[in-house]
Amino acid sequence: MSGDAVEVVARLKEESEVPLRSHGSLSMNRALMAAGLVDRVQVTIFPVITGRTGTDPIFGGAADFDLELIGSRTLDGRTQELVYRPTVHT
Repeated sequence: MSGDAVEVVARLKEESEVPLRSHGSLSMNRALMAAGLVDRVQVTIFPVITGRTGTDPIFGGAADFDLELIGSRTLDGRTQELVYRPTVHT
């Protein structure tokens, strides 16, 4: 699809009963969150220590959101998958 991602996703959410997923662009995901179009945020935690790397925050510069944990599971005895419902922090 082409066009503004926020407008396209808003239209798709209205037209489709199938849940939408985004695994792509951080800037697009930030814009979708800011527009209130994200129903769930899935975070996968890989247990490593990145002392010299990993210095850039994923959502640096984004709005503040409160996250309500709505699901979790352990994938391989160490990797955690956490699912949150985001709401704009007021």
